[in-house]
Amino acid sequence: MADPKNISPRAWAELLLLAMIWGASFLSIRVALDEIGVATAVAHRVGWAALILWGVVAVRRLPLPRNPRIWGAFLVMGILNNVIPFSMMGWGQLHIETGLTSILNATTAIFGVVVAAAVFADEPLSLRRIIGVSLGFLGVATAIGIEALANFDIQSLAQLAVLCGTFSYALAVAWARKTLGGLPPLVAAAGMLTGSSLIMVPAAWIIDGPITLALQPRTLMAIAYYAAIATALAYLLYYRVLAMAGAGNVMLCTLLIPPVAIVLGVIVLGETLHPSAYVGFAILAAGLLILNGKGRRKTPLSKPQVAR
Repeated sequence: MADPKNISPRAWAELLLLAMIWGASFLSIRVALDEIGVATAVAHRVGWAALILWGVVAVRRLPLPRNPRIWGAFLVMGILNNVIPFSMMGWGQLHIETGLTSILNATTAIFGVVVAAAVFADEPLSLRRIIGVSLGFLGVATAIGIEALANFDIQSLAQLAVLCGTFSYALAVAWARKTLGGLPPLVAAAGMLTGSSLIMVPAAWIIDGPITLALQPRTLMAIAYYAAIATALAYLLYYRVLAMAGAGNVMLCTLLIPPVAIVLGVIVLGETLHPSAYVGFAILAAGLLILNGKGRRKTPLSKPQVAR
């Protein structure tokens, strides 16, 4: 992993900006869900973001894949990386705090290590990784709390839904490594979002009814933010930071997103988190730092592992 001390001031600035953008996405999604259904919220996110990214691909004149298998891989990637996690997390946010959702979202990197070890021969679970993963899961258990683990209710189900979403993110990373290697990242991202749009737009129509833009101004602003800025623009910024700082240092963003989401949840939504959530995040952060302590992950970050 590149030494964080060697990151340029510009890279640090863009890394912090990326963390703030993704941290605020939890708030914008929750605001939109006050008026529209989960399926519709996801359809707006993937649909508009796909259109924006295809526009960027066209402007840059990036080559498009012609192999039908690649387009099939885009569809699977869209399911694993967008349809499942966006839907599960969106539903989860209806029942738990945005700050807690952001903390649980950070487990993507933990699940990523486990999935990579199971799928790829060159990603073994070393002692360092075992310790990091163990701390990560301990942090999750602590953040959720003993009461939630003992008394299963709708909030417990929501927390489980968010964790299922992060596990799907981890599966998406492994799928991308197996099927999408060598493609320009923006083409892969646009193709993935197109695949998820083909599923979510009709699904939203069936589940929530016709998709409309006749919404409250705050809802439209929330949709515009999480679709255009927190998805399309964030992908563009992510790949810039990745090139400047390296994959290992981009993982620092994982530790910066929850504080942003927590603060915004407190200020805008009046949320309060149980102290165990903060303790759990501290343990989870320690696990992530151990995982990233040395060595470079071989698994390419085709999907931003640190975020939504």
